[in-house]
Amino acid sequence: MNIEHHPFEPFLPPSARILFLGSFPPQPHRWSMPFYYPNWINDFWRIMGLIHFGDKDHFCIVGEKRFDEAAIRQFCTEAGLAFYDTACEVRRLKDNASDAFLEVVTPTDIPALLQKIPLCTTLVTTGQKATEVIASTFNCQKPSVGGSTQITIDGRPITFYRMPSTSRAYPLPLNKKAAAYQQLF
Repeated sequence: MNIEHHPFEPFLPPSARILFLGSFPPQPHRWSMPFYYPNWINDFWRIMGLIHFGDKDHFCIVGEKRFDEAAIRQFCTEAGLAFYDTACEVRRLKDNASDAFLEVVTPTDIPALLQKIPLCTTLVTTGQKATEVIASTFNCQKPSVGGSTQITIDGRPITFYRMPSTSRAYPLPLNKKAAAYQQLF
């Protein structure tokens, strides 16, 4: 099985206060843009649109099945949101985007990411696999879905949140996912 290397650079605006960590991007043929949460049927950007603009379609390009990457990058920079994933190398055990069939080959060096965003005090995982990697890496308890725990990374206090998956495969209505994410802001 081939090892896949992470296709995106970490997105780490200097003012970032929240670091979102998923597991790993889907295969490129599932992307609607070359940025985090690129799959059109993933609801991450709809959740951000609902929370910040009262419109789930705020980041959608009208008449197209893709997100507005430029608007997303600008919003994230202004809002202090950083992004990467908990794995920088994986093997896909099946030819799909499911975390259940991802084998983490090389976990991400989270302390190195945090060194680049000194104002960051919150780490957020957006699914089960990402949560497991963080809990294993930092030998901490996994928060319940929608919950948080305090951890220390290189002497720095961090609030570690576990949010519901933004995948539509996760059985929770969009408005309830948005309500869970709202507490971050």
